Amino acid sequence: MKIARWIDGADLGEGFVIDDHVVPFPNGLRVAQVLERGLDAAHGLYRSVADRGETKRAALAEVTLLAPLVPAAIRDFVAFEEHVEGVSASVDGKSEVVPEWYQAPTFYFTNPHTVLGPGESVSPPVTERLDFELEIAAVIGSVPGSDGANLTAQAGASHIFGYTIMNDWSARDIQSREMKVRLGPAKGKDFGTALGPWIVTADELASYLDADGFLAVRAEVFVNGELIGEDLVSNMGWPFGELVAYASRNSRVVPGDVLGSGTVGNGGCLGELWGRAGELTPSPLREGDEVRMAVEGIGELVGRVGAGVVPPAIPAARARPRSRRR
Repeated sequence: MKIARWIDGADLGEGFVIDDHVVPFPNGLRVAQVLERGLDAAHGLYRSVADRGETKRAALAEVTLLAPLVPAAIRDFVAFEEHVEGVSASVDGKSEVVPEWYQAPTFYFTNPHTVLGPGESVSPPVTERLDFELEIAAVIGSVPGSDGANLTAQAGASHIFGYTIMNDWSARDIQSREMKVRLGPAKGKDFGTALGPWIVTADELASYLDADGFLAVRAEVFVNGELIGEDLVSNMGWPFGELVAYASRNSRVVPGDVLGSGTVGNGGCLGELWGRAGELTPSPLREGDEVRMAVEGIGELVGRVGAGVVPPAIPAARARPRSRRR
């Protein structure tokens, strides 16, 4: 099954993609509610729609797709060793994979309020090193009897409702400055994360799982039609079920959570290529550039670079006397 959100004229639609049409969920249901019901219930809903021959369908080509969900939270992992090795040189000046990377699947939280859908333009901050990041994201659904806390890897995998493509837009120069403070990334990342074109349910991709539980689908990224990078998602350091389990450790995952894989290797972002080359080749993204991501079994996500935004200035930190008492 494919699940999507769209605009048809002035109307918001949420439902299934069936062949080359979109079909709304019955009774005004929303994607968030379907995720809350879980994957088995979604299959029952799909059968009821298909058996009824839903008449409210619209041609996929005639609607504008939105991000396929409004995320409850977005965790973005860094699960590809090759990416870490390459991009560390462009961000920190030293190419390395620190020993701590191998110990646990590290992630950061990013902004669920600046999510972009297919075809939308990103409005970046002032940056000289705008970049894309090609990722796959797992979308969490409900599992009966589970509160989503302290999951095993097997239970973590069962909480994956489906997958979508994720583009973690990045301002590398801002990111580099922020991370020298030993925190972040923050403003180097949180201005835009694209998701789409739809959620493909986990069962649809089950045939791509290898013997170790890794999702062996090919992912490619193109800038203005030129292939920049490609990789197998199964080159991750951990399968998705283990990422979900780690996210739930001493915490919870809930329906609507999005867990990004982190950027694939072999050119999944420009920063990796800059780090390996020691120069800004290929060139950083500029206004008007088109980034197209294609993932086997899921589809394509296209985004464009819009005009940059200059926000109000914030002054530098004030030098304050440390001897004050009140």
